Amino acid sequence: MSIELCILASGSSGNCSVLRTPTGVMLIDAGIGPRVVPGRLRGTGVSVTDVSAVCLTHLDRDHFSPTWINTLLKNKVAVYCHADRVAALLAYDGGDRLAGLVRPFESDPFEPLPGLVARPIPLAHDAEGSHGFVLDGFGCRVGYATDLGHVPEHLIAGFESLDLLAIESNYDPQMQRESSRPWFLKQRIMGGRGHLSNQQALAAVRSVLDRSEASAVRLPSHIVLLHRSRQCNCPNLVRRLFTNDPRIAPRLVLSEQFTRTDWLRPNGGVPLAGEQLVLAWG
Repeated sequence: MSIELCILASGSSGNCSVLRTPTGVMLIDAGIGPRVVPGRLRGTGVSVTDVSAVCLTHLDRDHFSPTWINTLLKNKVAVYCHADRVAALLAYDGGDRLAGLVRPFESDPFEPLPGLVARPIPLAHDAEGSHGFVLDGFGCRVGYATDLGHVPEHLIAGFESLDLLAIESNYDPQMQRESSRPWFLKQRIMGGRGHLSNQQALAAVRSVLDRSEASAVRLPSHIVLLHRSRQCNCPNLVRRLFTNDPRIAPRLVLSEQFTRTDWLRPNGGVPLAGEQLVLAWG
């Protein structure tokens, strides 16, 4: 078994992905609660008690729900959080009890699971920022980035030679401008420190693929689009836009808010015995 990724939920109502390796299971973000996650995990061969680490991109409530605190304590789950945000994490009601489980990271790589190296990538999201990750181990590389604001060059450079690429594609600009949202919110989302438009996400994906092709390295087996707005985006519009590129079309996966993906694995990856397949591709 190599690295496998399953997006349990992605969107403004909560974000949570599960990563499985030969040495353990971890969550990327925990923005849906511990009562919801078991249902999303049904059929994957993984349970909440298998999770030994949570890696947080940032602390917005749709990426970390404080309802996890008791579960994290009960199961002794390590929580990887950027050093600048540890104080805010511990300030949640009951969060001070997590102090012994929090593992701060800064710019250096860290190891959330044995044999899995996580390289943090700083991103401009709101005032506090966010982090993407390159997760490397067991012959597989996963690039994961959501809540970007804009696409920095160091993200494109770091996302070379990936087996799995997951990146946000949040909104359609016209739908955003014509929505009933207040102007200050539109400005926040579209102003370079909020979220990526479909066009910005597509340009980023193409840059990653172009760079990989120029270096004669492999292209990702799957390209997963995260954090799609339900009010200001449309899955059919996203599919039409991204599938115009023949490199992306056979690799495209749309994550959903209320339905998980199947396990996403490099080409040739073998499902575990007893695993159920469900709604694999967007």
